[in-house]
Amino acid sequence: MTGPGRRTASAGRTGRVLTSCVVAAAALFGAAGVASADSPSPSSRPGSEADGPTEAGTSFRTATAIKQGQRATAGASTGDYLYWVVPVDQGQRATVRAKVTLPKAARHGSATWQLDVYDGLRRRQACRYGAQTRAAAPDAGSVELSCTLRTVRGWAEPWANDPLPGSYYVRLTVVDLPKEDLGLPVRAEVRTDTAEAGGAQAVDGSLAAPLVAGAGTTTPRDEATPEDEATPQDEASAAPDQSAASAEPDGGWSSGWWSDRWVWTAVGGLLAALAGIGGYSLTRGSGRPSRVPPGA
Repeated sequence: MTGPGRRTASAGRTGRVLTSCVVAAAALFGAAGVASADSPSPSSRPGSEADGPTEAGTSFRTATAIKQGQRATAGASTGDYLYWVVPVDQGQRATVRAKVTLPKAARHGSATWQLDVYDGLRRRQACRYGAQTRAAAPDAGSVELSCTLRTVRGWAEPWANDPLPGSYYVRLTVVDLPKEDLGLPVRAEVRTDTAEAGGAQAVDGSLAAPLVAGAGTTTPRDEATPEDEATPQDEASAAPDQSAASAEPDGGWSSGWWSDRWVWTAVGGLLAALAGIGGYSLTRGSGRPSRVPPGA
C-alpha cells in the first residue's frame, strides 16, 4: 500500500498508541491518588473525647500515657507541673492543644500559662506556630494554648534537634502569677492530633527503635542476677515508664521504608516508558518511502 492509504494506516496506529498512553496515564494517576488518600486524616483517627484519662503525671517518669485524638483531663492546683506522653510516628505532624479552666474565685492578678513539648530524648521541641504561652486576665474564665510541631523525621544527624519517632511529653504549667494565687484549683484539658505529611517529608533512613521510655535498656531475663530481682516497690515506681513505653500509634510503629514517594517514582517511570513508545511511533514513519521502487 502506498500514498494516502499508507499514511492513513500510520495515523491510525499513532492515534491508537496515543490513546493507550492517555488511558494508562489516567489509570496511574488515579492509583496514585488512591494511595495518597489512604493516609488517615486527623478527623478519622480513633479515640473519642470521652475515653481519655482523667489524671496527669507530675514528672517525665510519671507522665500519663494518652493516644492520638484522645482528650485527657486532670484536676490540679495552680503551680503544679502536669505531664502527659503521646506516641508520634515518622511522617506525622502533631498539634497539641490545651485548655485550662481557671477558678471562679477572685484572683490577685493575671497568670501566664505555658505549653511545652519534649521528644523521647527530653529535648524541648520548637513550635512551628501556635500560642505556646498566654496570659490570662484576672477575670478570665479559661485560657487556651496550642503548639504545632515540625514533621517527625525517620532519621536525623546526632547533632540535629529534629523531631524523631517515639514518645512526646506534653508539659503544662503556669510560669508567672501572683504568689497569693498559688494553690487555686484549676481544670486542664489536653488533646494531640496528627496529620500525615506524605512522601514530601520522607528521608532515606530510620532509627533502629523509636525513642520511648526504656528503649534499649531492658536486661535479658536469662542474664538477670538475684540482686536484679525487682521488689514490689520497684515495680510500682516503674509502672508509669512501662505504660509510656508500651504506648504506640494505632497500627504500630512505621517500618520506615515505605512512603508514597515509591508510588510517584513508579508512575514517573511508567509515564516515561509510555512517552518513549509514543515518540517512537510518531517518528519512525511508514517504512520504505513510496518513491523508492520495490526492488531497489
